[in-house]
Parts: sequence; structure tokens; C-alpha cells
Amino acid sequence: MSRITHIDLDDGNLPPPTPEIEQERKVALFDLLEENSFALPARDDREVPPGPYHLGLAIRENRLVFDVTTEEAAKAAEFHLSLGPFRQVVKDYFQICESYFEAVKKLPPSQIETIDMARRGIHNEGSRVLQERLAGKADIDEGTARRLFTLICVLHFGG
Repeated sequence: MSRITHIDLDDGNLPPPTPEIEQERKVALFDLLEENSFALPARDDREVPPGPYHLGLAIRENRLVFDVTTEEAAKAAEFHLSLGPFRQVVKDYFQICESYFEAVKKLPPSQIETIDMARRGIHNEGSRVLQERLAGKADIDEGTARRLFTLICVLHFGG
């Protein structure tokens, strides 16, 4: 089973999220656990434990940390990704989300739809960056990448 069955999001040192950010976090976690594809590729130098996996996500020392264990808590993998490639797309995503949340309160549906299309486009860009950064470390599908990107944004909220 190449999937994630549990996620620990290390957000304890972050400021309290806005209600909108908290909702995004809850939805991403729920959706991710309902349906995801996450596999660790075979390595020449070591055996890769089979899934399902538990995933810990954190930002430590300006790096995005993926801590992957088996359901029996055995270490499966750990990788650290530079936050640099994510910075601009996360910033853009937060800006468009703010516009979207404000638009929902006062604009007509046609304008909300336009902003939402832009929001989805930026979200797709973030998930593409994540898939590129994880290449060779973990194999994830587009839906999993989108939900993980949302969680990365939640971690960036305090950074």
C-alpha cells in the first residue's frame, strides 16, 4: 500500500491561524488521508520499507522536512527540501487567497469565479514545484501534491 495513513503537521510554534487558514488545513488533511498516492522509490544502497506510511511535515532551519515512517514507527525516509523554490508561489497563493476570501464576502459570483480560477492556477503551480522537488525521493500523484502544497502553505503561514 503506497499511501499515507497518518500526518503530523509540526505547526506548534506558529502563530494561531486565521479561521480561513485553519479551514484550509482541516480540509487538506481530511482529503489527503481519504485519497493519496505516496511511494518511496527503490534505492540501490538500501531497502525501502513498504507502505502505508506516516508523514511528519515541518519547517526546520529554513528547510521543509518530510519525515516518513512505517505504521510500526520504523524510519522509512527523511528528506529536507530548500524553501527557496516555494517562497514566491506560496506568497502568490496567500495573496490570491486573501483576495478570494474578501471577494466571497462582497463580489458577484462571476468575479469570485475569476479569482478562484487564478487561485487554482497558482495552487497547481505550487503542486508542480513540489512534485519536481520530490522527484527521486517520493512518488506522488497530482492530487496528493495539491493537498501537500496546501499543508506547506499552512507551515509557511508562521514563517
